[in-house]
Amino acid sequence: MPRPASCNGPSTPTPSSSPACCFPSGRSVTGSGAKWVFMAGLAVFGGGSAFSAWSGSPDRLIIARACMGVGAAAIMPSTLSILTNVFTTDRDRARAIGIWSGTTGLGVAIGPILGGFLLDHFWWGSVFLINVPIAIAGLIATLWLVPNSCNGLSKRPDPLGALLSMTGLGLWLWAIIEAPNRSWTSPLTLGALGGGAVATAAFVWWERRCDHPMLPLAFFRNRRFSAAISSLALVLFALLGMFFLMTQYLQFSLGFSPLQTGLRAAPIALVLLVAAPLSVLLARSRRLGTKPVVGGGMLLIAVGLGLLSRTSVHSTYTDLLPAFLLIGIGVGLALAPSTESVMGSLPAAEAGVGSATDDTALQIGGALGVGVLGTLLNAHYRSQMSAFLSGSSIPGGVRRLILGSVGGAQAVAQRVPGPFGHALSSAARTSFVSGMDHALIVAAVVVGVAAIVVLAALPNRGMPTPTAAAAEFGDRRREAPATGGHDEEARTGSAPKPQQRGAGSALTTPSPAGGAVPQANQGSGISMKTSSPSVTIR
Repeated sequence: MPRPASCNGPSTPTPSSSPACCFPSGRSVTGSGAKWVFMAGLAVFGGGSAFSAWSGSPDRLIIARACMGVGAAAIMPSTLSILTNVFTTDRDRARAIGIWSGTTGLGVAIGPILGGFLLDHFWWGSVFLINVPIAIAGLIATLWLVPNSCNGLSKRPDPLGALLSMTGLGLWLWAIIEAPNRSWTSPLTLGALGGGAVATAAFVWWERRCDHPMLPLAFFRNRRFSAAISSLALVLFALLGMFFLMTQYLQFSLGFSPLQTGLRAAPIALVLLVAAPLSVLLARSRRLGTKPVVGGGMLLIAVGLGLLSRTSVHSTYTDLLPAFLLIGIGVGLALAPSTESVMGSLPAAEAGVGSATDDTALQIGGALGVGVLGTLLNAHYRSQMSAFLSGSSIPGGVRRLILGSVGGAQAVAQRVPGPFGHALSSAARTSFVSGMDHALIVAAVVVGVAAIVVLAALPNRGMPTPTAAAAEFGDRRREAPATGGHDEEARTGSAPKPQQRGAGSALTTPSPAGGAVPQANQGSGISMKTSSPSVTIR
């Protein structure tokens, strides 16, 4: 069976249904339970992988990959929801999210390496078939090890909001992914962008008026939530956009095989794996906090992209390695604290929606990185190569292949003997590297500006709250039950229980500001403030 074009090398990704289904999956997590949604996602993803492995045509492959996207959309929101409900204290949740973020480094490293090995030694369907035993093992482990978390007071479904969100995100992502091939001014691209804008506007209008919204828009008024979501999108914008460019450079300019390319991209993932768990400790330290860790990580990404923008046709892998390490460290520092800020800013009952929003931001950021940077690269490459081919008597089909990608130009150059073949290969490499450098400069500027915005807008949450500290150390005797009503309701999703007067304790009532007004505080080791819902333990 011939190998599909999508398996021949780096290319613009096929449109995925995963981001469009994230919001409905997040609401399903809240109502049905994260465990069962996670298992359903694994089953669909594994089945779609098996279907992809034996699909005999591009149409069937696209349908199978769409099924994989639906399964992935159920898996990703469930993971963060499970972590948030299992690890309830701020410290434990932050550590769990740090490890969760670090495992993305393993995926970034193992995916290209394993995919390259399978393509070199087996048939193309093996890159999909390898997912099936992993999904089966995950189903068995989840059934026995993962507790279910279901909110009995969850809101009823919002089918219209789900339909509008899926339509808007689907059209936006299709346009972004297809624009590098079809151009941003093609009727199909403009139509998809316009349709996505209309659907998104309708979604916002409906969610603001619905009494059971799928995505409460009030969440975005919290700067800890909105700034962290933006930083996550831009981190993936830089990471996936850079991978899209550099994998082609490593293969078509430096001449590495798919397996060798995966091995040479591994340092990014390995330093990310180490930096992500450490970033949680830095973000919770008294001297730093979330803001400088996330902002500093994004600045490191910008510096790494700036270094990569100096790449030339004469550069070697050793010249790229310092920039790879900086980008890996930067992503590791920014990813986990941003994710913890998103999940920590929401009520526990909305963990599914929070994780779905988190995953959607990652998906959209990655798609924008590939789409925008790929468009900048293609525009420059085609301009340079069109000038090179002007006046030559090359058939139209061969010309389109050369202008389509540097890989196509290299394939033609290998079949053309003599000086023209060498000149074509050299011109294609030079045009590609020049376009890649322009795209990386734009990415560096975007991430650098975003880092400054994050430093200005993201709240600093360096020190744990006193109530969280008391819970973490298990000091039940001194734990204060008089936390303000608004804070208690936000974290648990239910109204606070009435407090009873006991020896050495105080009977409190909520204040208008959300704090606690002591009615008696005789001989107590607990002091309470009326200006905020915090409790200070002495």
